[in-house]
Amino acid sequence: MTHPDPEGGPAIAFQKHLAAGRFMIQRGVNSGKHVYFPRTVAPGTGEDLEWVEASGLGTVYSTTAIPKRPPEPAQNIALIDLDEGPRMMSRVEGIEASQVQIGMRVKAAIQPCETEEGSHIVVFSPLGSEA
Repeated sequence: MTHPDPEGGPAIAFQKHLAAGRFMIQRGVNSGKHVYFPRTVAPGTGEDLEWVEASGLGTVYSTTAIPKRPPEPAQNIALIDLDEGPRMMSRVEGIEASQVQIGMRVKAAIQPCETEEGSHIVVFSPLGSEA
């Protein structure tokens, strides 16, 4: 049986964690399987979920560079396989978009969202670099 989320829903709870500087994902209470994007119950099973801190580490699964009008540099969009298992869409910062490679190890950082005041996003940088 699912229980009402006292945080106001999984997306709001996720944003509250990010605002507090914590990258949290959900995990099945019984199965231990991690899920992302935040949900009310586990997909496929309806299992209750709990919030756990993510390691913040992952591997680039796929990437594409989106050209911008010069002099703006190209931006990348990447699918990141988190070490916990789920895959999430984000971007890799700190290097040129064309340098992001499939298989690259990355680490997460939390940033304020540029387009939505009060929201935060998870971005990645190459592992071993300062972002």
